[in-house]
Amino acid sequence: MHLGCLTVLWAVSAMDNDVRSLREARGLTQAQLGAALGVSRQSVNSIEKGKYDPSLPLAIAIARYFETTVEEIFHV
Repeated sequence: MHLGCLTVLWAVSAMDNDVRSLREARGLTQAQLGAALGVSRQSVNSIEKGKYDPSLPLAIAIARYFETTVEEIFHV
């Protein structure tokens, strides 16, 4: 956004989420969850650490896998 000559930038951080606790409660490794979702272990790790927000289709797949809603897993 431009305010005269001043440019203002917003830092967007990833959403908090419960992916790690849900995964651990089921006794799954990051690699196992990634394989079930069709993504890499590194992607699961990044989502769990809040470094990466999943796409909407991936967020829905995660919610379906854990039999809950996107809103219950991802906290805006």
